[in-house]
Amino acid sequence: MKYVPPSLDLNAFNCPYCRAFAHQDWFAGGARHFARNLPLGDIFKNAALTQRNDPALFNTESSQSCLALSSVMFSKCASCHKVTVWVHDRIVFPQTGEAPAANPDMPDDIRRDYDEASTILDQSPRGAAALIRLAIQKLCKELGQPGKNINDDIGALVRGGLDPRVQQALDAVRVIGNSAVHPGQIDLRDDRATAETLFKLLNLIVDKTISEPKHVAEVYASLP
Repeated sequence: MKYVPPSLDLNAFNCPYCRAFAHQDWFAGGARHFARNLPLGDIFKNAALTQRNDPALFNTESSQSCLALSSVMFSKCASCHKVTVWVHDRIVFPQTGEAPAANPDMPDDIRRDYDEASTILDQSPRGAAALIRLAIQKLCKELGQPGKNINDDIGALVRGGLDPRVQQALDAVRVIGNSAVHPGQIDLRDDRATAETLFKLLNLIVDKTISEPKHVAEVYASLP
């Protein structure tokens, strides 16, 4: 199923917690029982960062069991039953970052690195890039490669059918090749554009090596 990003206009989308496509129940900001047990300090901090120029945001009341904010909505996932907090049209909790959504076929261990990188993209693009390089190396191992030399691993994937342009793109952002920074290390030359490219490339590799073969297998399995 195609990934459906969270949106205030939808009653079903891929949950930012469990990633499942699920129905979402919506509640206004004064819904007291949905604010219980949420980390109010984190929510206020993220809301302030998201809408720091909105003076109406904090014309509210709060307590240990209640959060009643102007322009706040809660969505509750029917799959995992966790609550997402929105200010205007943006999610402020859980912190999801600004990276593209992870491919839903991405292995769980690699997705955890991807999601962590997404949460720090704004604060530390270099750190995010380092995490994604590490995730790419993990993915190569997941795909049956030794996982010791990313250059060799990507080359083997290309020989197995991965688009050679992916190899060229990875080389351009210093994942492979003679100027490669070791996966997991911070490269002082990295900037936000480099990090964003790495997110896209990781998703692309997952799509070409996991998603497409899965879809082909499903088509053949459905044939009479």
